Amino acid sequence: MLIYIYIYISITAHLLSLFRGSKSTSTYVLEEVEGDVVSIAVHPSGDDIVCSTSNGVCKLFELYGQESTAKLLAKEPPPLEGIGPQKCLAFSVDGSKLATGGVDGHLRILEWPSLRIILDEPNAHNSVRDMDFSLDTEFLASTSTDGSARIWKLEDGVPLTTLTRNSDEKIELCRFSKDGTKPFLFCTVQKGDKAFTAVWDIRTWSKIGHKRLLKKSASVMSVSKDGKYLALGSKDGDICVVEVKKMEICHWSKRLHLGTGIETLEFCPTERVVLSTSNQWGAVVTKLTVPADWKEWQIYLVLLGLFLASAVAFYIFFENSDSFWNFPLGRNQPARPQFGAFLRESPSSDDRNIWGPVDM
Repeated sequence: MLIYIYIYISITAHLLSLFRGSKSTSTYVLEEVEGDVVSIAVHPSGDDIVCSTSNGVCKLFELYGQESTAKLLAKEPPPLEGIGPQKCLAFSVDGSKLATGGVDGHLRILEWPSLRIILDEPNAHNSVRDMDFSLDTEFLASTSTDGSARIWKLEDGVPLTTLTRNSDEKIELCRFSKDGTKPFLFCTVQKGDKAFTAVWDIRTWSKIGHKRLLKKSASVMSVSKDGKYLALGSKDGDICVVEVKKMEICHWSKRLHLGTGIETLEFCPTERVVLSTSNQWGAVVTKLTVPADWKEWQIYLVLLGLFLASAVAFYIFFENSDSFWNFPLGRNQPARPQFGAFLRESPSSDDRNIWGPVDM
């Protein structure tokens, strides 16, 4: 099995063409005895990649070299040796921690890059389904194949709470909000043949609402880096993108991976495009039909325009004013004094003879 590494180019047209026949920057061939890739996680820096295979091999890949000649150096760190197949792998937002969730329900949280074990819970779940770190790396949310979901406090390395649910509900996927202002946890919930997205307040861990968005079972969920959008991928190849502020769908891509479940779904960090993958259709890049964001230079241009407009307005006001302080005169106010009147010197009190005439 091959692992492909692509270097992102910040121009959408180049990114779209990147997956239409162009060569990858670097590849790595997994041996047959190592099995197929089950899960993969990329460090926020982009230099480290951790992947787990179906045969229980967990590898660390270090990316080095220039963009055009990038190479992958494979390692098997001792703390990750022999841990078995991992259903989920995730780095924290700041890159300081790595979490692994095993098919056997074993949950591990390690410091990065020292790989010192912070939490080692063999019986965290029956089998780990999904997990995600909070924006401040204070909490980890994990879900199980039996429908339960637990919250872990990383500082203490202990379980904090279990999310409440009805007996006929299964919590499947979980993602924390990422905008830094709304402390929410998004979860997909399956209730019979109905699927909906529920929201929990992480200050109280109470459920505050739910809404049917994708209206079908979701196989993957993702949140954009700025927290404005939430994406859901279905088990039959559809993608919907939701504006978090309104919790309304703003983009649909139906039958994007026709007839197969979407396995990974990630937002581009700088542009409104998403990358999705599936076994049958490989990697697909989709440009989202959402309102364009303001660029930094556009904001500065608007501020400059406002400043120049203010300067012109002040100049016009100054030139057409009549009083000494350059305010327009009222109808009953005296006319403006001559400018020369202000230039004539009046006798100083120091020059006057306060003693009067003196007889010598």
